[in-house]
Parts: sequence; structure tokens; C-alpha cells
Amino acid sequence: MKKSFLLLFFLALIISAGTTFGQKIKTGSISDLKGQSAINIQYDYSAMSVGKFDNEADYLKKGIADRNAKDPGTGEMWAEKWKAAKTEKYQPAFEEDFNKQSKDCGLSGVSDPSAKYTLVVHVTYVEQGVETIVMGTAKTASINLSVDLIETATPGKVLATILMESVKPKTSPSMSVGGVSVDKKAYDATLRISECFESAGKQLGKFLCKQLK
Repeated sequence: MKKSFLLLFFLALIISAGTTFGQKIKTGSISDLKGQSAINIQYDYSAMSVGKFDNEADYLKKGIADRNAKDPGTGEMWAEKWKAAKTEKYQPAFEEDFNKQSKDCGLSGVSDPSAKYTLVVHVTYVEQGVETIVMGTAKTASINLSVDLIETATPGKVLATILMESVKPKTSPSMSVGGVSVDKKAYDATLRISECFESAGKQLGKFLCKQLK
């Protein structure tokens, strides 16, 4: 029993460490952010791969075809919801949790191109995960980000690049059977991805404040 407890304790430490220190500065320095009160945030999905698909276009093409084969017209509706989720769900989720952490060092993430510096969040990979009523979390959702710090007036000059890999949701949707109602949100891929963006925002905000101390 004692051994099992110790094993669970150390596993928790490992998971916690991965959540807190899952970022690294690949190149450059973020020291220019010292003393700044606001930073512009923008997003780039142009080089994003999705699951086993090398690019988003192929993922959408297959998804549309599969859905239209079962129910004509539903494929295009699904694709529009997928695209809209970026601005309606993912980005707000990222910024909300980023700001909850970055306020500790007086920094606010905003959508304002007049800010001196900009964080360009390149979304390079999305794994939407798999949820089933029998198995629960069969495959955990995750995202990879490459975040560039640039001076807004000179976007071609990257001051620093921060890598964030395999960022997973803060929580895992609970699913059950045997007469107990199942939360339909657990099947919504965009919800699982949104939670990954929440985690990423939290981690990045905390990481920046730690680096700027």
C-alpha cells in the first residue's frame, strides 16, 4: 500500500512538472518584455497538421467527404464549425488563461496591433483525441505551438521563439455508463481542443512571468 502511494505521488510530481515546465526558449530572449504592460497576440494556423494528416486542408477534405456520404450537406456545416472554433473558442480560451497568469508580472495579452511587441502563436499540430462511452479517454487531445516574440513594427525580426509541445487539457471529461447520463460535451472535439488552448495560455503566461523576474 505504501509503495503504491509513493508511486502515485511521484507520478503526480512528474505530471505536475510536465505541466509547469513544458515550454522552452528555442532561440533569442524575451528580456525586451520587461516593463511592458501589454502585448499583442495573433495566431497562425497555416502550417498546422491534424492527427495523421500532414495539413488541415487534407483533414477537412476527408471529413467533409465522409460526412456528406452519410448525410449530404453536413460535411460543409461541420467544416464551418471547425474553422469558426479557432476564433470563437480556441483563441479566447488561450487569452483568458494567459491573462490570469501574466497579470502577476503586470503583462496583459491583447488584440492590439499598436502594442510595441507581438506574440505570434503558430499552431503546428492538433490531436483532437478520442472519447468513447465505453473506454472514456481513449486518446488524449493535445496541441503543439511555436510562439514567436516580435517587435510589432518589424515582424520579420524574431526576438525569441518559445516551443510548447504536447500541451494537454487541464481536465479530462468524465464519462460513465449504467444509466448515468453522459455529458455530450465529452464527444465535442472542439471542446477538448479548447481545453488544450486553455492549458497553453496558462503555461505560457506563467512561463513568461517566471522568465521576466
